[in-house]
Amino acid sequence: MTAIPRITLKPGRDKSVRRRHPWIFSGAIADVSGHPESGETVHVCEHNGSLLGSGAYSPSSQIRVRMWSFDAKEKIDGDFIAGRLRDAIHMRQSLMPDTNAFRLVNAESDGLPGLVIDRYADFLVCQFTAAGVERWKNDIVSALAELVQCKGIYERSDVSDRDKEGLQTAVGSVKGLEPADLVETIENSCRFLVDIRKGQKTGFYLDQRDNRACVAQYSNNAHVLNCFSYTGGFGITALKAGASRVVNIDASSDALDLLNKNVKLNGLDSAKVANVQGNAFDVLRDLGRKKELFDIVVLDPPKFASSKDQLYAACRGYKDINMQGFKLVKPGGLLFTFSCSGMLDQALFGKIVADAALDAGKQAQIIGRLGQAVDHPVLLSFPEGNYLKGLLCRCDAKSR
Repeated sequence: MTAIPRITLKPGRDKSVRRRHPWIFSGAIADVSGHPESGETVHVCEHNGSLLGSGAYSPSSQIRVRMWSFDAKEKIDGDFIAGRLRDAIHMRQSLMPDTNAFRLVNAESDGLPGLVIDRYADFLVCQFTAAGVERWKNDIVSALAELVQCKGIYERSDVSDRDKEGLQTAVGSVKGLEPADLVETIENSCRFLVDIRKGQKTGFYLDQRDNRACVAQYSNNAHVLNCFSYTGGFGITALKAGASRVVNIDASSDALDLLNKNVKLNGLDSAKVANVQGNAFDVLRDLGRKKELFDIVVLDPPKFASSKDQLYAACRGYKDINMQGFKLVKPGGLLFTFSCSGMLDQALFGKIVADAALDAGKQAQIIGRLGQAVDHPVLLSFPEGNYLKGLLCRCDAKSR
């Protein structure tokens, strides 16, 4: 039997592994023995040779090893992979009663580092973003076909993380039927058409499901501004809940075209919808000059920071967008504001929003703290998985 390659850590660099953090960075490694290939399973040892567990080796990434198991005796094989998939899928079965679009596997937080699997009605969409799951791709797809009844499995491995892993883009059907151009899904009482071939992420922002439901609670008779609207998740939900009018802002004409289709699909009154194509920063300033005000403003911008060196510019962007958003909230109105930048922690985001309210001349209270939906769990030993953070702020009915 071929010996499993070994990764030996530098003295004192085993603490995070013992705390079950799944990432080992290149700077923590003292020695690599056995010439492991990309994605190959390696044993991880502390400096004195004691085994700490097994992980997937990635020679091209700064995250050199992603841990599969912290049990040194556990064998990493097809049965192990199928077992992790089975556990993740079973957990969702009891959580997702009111939708047929949800996350089945949430990467590190489900013990499958670098693997995202989302379900859209009868189709599964997979993203393989790390060398380890790439090496086990065929086993993963075969196990999925056994575990989940679906018409087809589609791959959307077209994210920048693959570049860091030394992997090329891979997109296309990997099992079963090809998906239609648009797949119809149901979320609570709303219906959405999803482009799983070319849409953002794997087609839709499933992580915002619970927050869309929160917006619905306040939307009856409300005038709503939905910024960075994409295909209308928050806007459609607000209209379905009785909003009097919704203004959607997005830079993509294709996204707004699909938003209009979703309005029709839900039988909603198109006269209550106004779509504005453009840069949200510019559109918000223009609305401010016109002194327009809204009962609810939703700010759900894309990721502003993918690395630490982008954090300063990201903070300025979040400050600006929130300041403009606060200016457009009626007295007594609500601001739903989000950040999906993992580099920006909850405390810093809260400070940015507080400074933005001050500069906008608004006194506001936090009445809710928001995060990713329940099918996007966060492993306690992996706080990096808690990327989506949000605040629900109420502006004072009178100035102070």
